Amino acid sequence: SYPSLARFLCAELTRGYFLEHNEAKYTERRERVYTCMRIPRELEKLMIFGFFLCLDAFLYVFTLLPLRVLLALLHLFTLPCCGLRGSLLLQPAQVCDILKGLIMVLCYSMMHYVDYSMMYHLIRGQSVIKLYIIYNMLEVADRLFSSFGQDILDALYWTATEPKERKRDSIGVIPHFIMAVFYVFLHAILIMVQASTLNVAFNSHNKSLLTIMMSNNFVEIKGSVFKKFEKNNLFQMSNSDIKERFTNYVLLLIVCLRNMEQFSWNPDHLWVLLPDVFMVIASEIAVDIIKHAFITKFNEIPADVYSEYRASLAFDLVSSRQKNACTDYSDSVARRMGFIPLPLAVLLIRVVMSSVNVQGALSYSCLLLFYLGMVTLKVLNSIVLLGKSCVYVKRANMEDKLFERPSTAAPGKTPTVISQPHPLPAITHLLLSVHPTNPDPDTLTPSPSATPEQKEEEGMEGTELKHRTPKKDLLDVDRFTICGNRID
Repeated sequence: SYPSLARFLCAELTRGYFLEHNEAKYTERRERVYTCMRIPRELEKLMIFGFFLCLDAFLYVFTLLPLRVLLALLHLFTLPCCGLRGSLLLQPAQVCDILKGLIMVLCYSMMHYVDYSMMYHLIRGQSVIKLYIIYNMLEVADRLFSSFGQDILDALYWTATEPKERKRDSIGVIPHFIMAVFYVFLHAILIMVQASTLNVAFNSHNKSLLTIMMSNNFVEIKGSVFKKFEKNNLFQMSNSDIKERFTNYVLLLIVCLRNMEQFSWNPDHLWVLLPDVFMVIASEIAVDIIKHAFITKFNEIPADVYSEYRASLAFDLVSSRQKNACTDYSDSVARRMGFIPLPLAVLLIRVVMSSVNVQGALSYSCLLLFYLGMVTLKVLNSIVLLGKSCVYVKRANMEDKLFERPSTAAPGKTPTVISQPHPLPAITHLLLSVHPTNPDPDTLTPSPSATPEQKEEEGMEGTELKHRTPKKDLLDVDRFTICGNRID
């Protein structure tokens, strides 16, 4: 048979192929599609749970913290009358509560010297491009402030509560306290400038600045999806997205309060603001979904990893409720997500007090009812979160770790990691400082005598392993390790 055009066309129209010959490849591609379709649901589950965690820590500052400060002061003033000598005046938790209350009061009084209206008109007089650059710089500065701010607060709490041999050692609390006050004040001003810039974007005539600021979220996709991500790095990014989303909601609330005040609380103006508010929220959600979907696709991370992240956050909540907890719940949320509620709470109190005039007995009665409503919301939110967290921890088989005590390695021995043939999810891999009780049979067989050259190589490898830092699991990863030690 000779080749001809008719035969070629006939072969092209009738030839076939069999996809089952490459079944593994096409099955993997189909699973990737299914994973991308599951990402929005799993991600939003994590985001909603993290949002209520941040809300619980944020409401704690307004509701339970003032009551705890009053109880600590009452205990401090009534203890000398009881004749109890030789005992501690205050517990470490009470000292931390009083320090938080003092920081809140001092920063709120200092915020009165900052004119919000003058700052708004000063920002409004700038060009659109300059405001866009300013807003990007403020986002970077907010992350840097958050990463360093929690260290400042932790240093203050530990300096105030650590055991001291001499009374003069307590003087070191003063510089730490001054540093913490200035940090909270500067961070509150930074968030105020962010809120003012967002307010200017909402009130611009052609909404060009708001559109540019929303498009900045899509630029974040370009800088994230084409990088290599491990599970720990994705966990950091998820925590950062939760904190960023909650902070944006509070900023939108501040913008709505300021605009409603300017229009004498006219409800018609609220319906003018709501479309822009929903547009900002929708763009934030869309960017997060697209970013996480492509990151998990390119790095072959399963969608079930978000349930592990949620279980890790739930483990923090449950462990902080124990009697032997080593930190407050709001501080654990701050370390995990980079969310520090004190500066945001100071700014919100400043905006609410300047926007709402409280005069007369009826106004104070409404304020008291509003406070009781916030306390009720805080208690209900805490109860629901604690119940859900217990379910997530039990589902992830992590309840045994709540009762584990940190074991210390013997002197001269380096900690080893126990490897199992069928490992549990990444969230349950913990670094153990004891040697395995059931060693691998292969390690029990005697090895032939090594040559001196091989001994030298083994010695060099041993020294390298000693200086190599072990990998961290999800329970050891906090938000601020992204600004410190790099996680492999």
